[in-house]
Amino acid sequence: MPEVKIEKIFMERLKKGEDLLSALSRAASSHGMRLGKVEAIGAVTGATLGFYRQEDKSYETVRLEGGLEIISLIGNISLKEGKPFLHAHVAFGDESGRAFGGHLMEGSEIFACEAVFTVFSGPDLVRLPDEATGLWLWRG
Repeated sequence: MPEVKIEKIFMERLKKGEDLLSALSRAASSHGMRLGKVEAIGAVTGATLGFYRQEDKSYETVRLEGGLEIISLIGNISLKEGKPFLHAHVAFGDESGRAFGGHLMEGSEIFACEAVFTVFSGPDLVRLPDEATGLWLWRG
């Protein structure tokens, strides 16, 4: 894998009511990100998580209703089919302290969210289909 360097870091508050994955992707695109990472904290009014079933190479979604804290969100930005693509995993917590985690999917409505983006400079990392896993993985 190629060596990368930090080019810049920017912070953004995402808007209440937006889809979390879409808002993160939009923020990354608005800064011209092609390579980088994202971290976020905040809360959502409901969430959709994905779990990858390795046996049949497909995602199963889990829907969580009600207010949840974003305990941790971490992801990366690389290229998929020539466009910037945000891949993130997230952990949510409920009012009793239970945690739920998985792949961030569309369908998580922001209550409040603060995100930190780290933009890298270096050769593009491109996602291509991987036959062994069924996933789109980096080739650099």
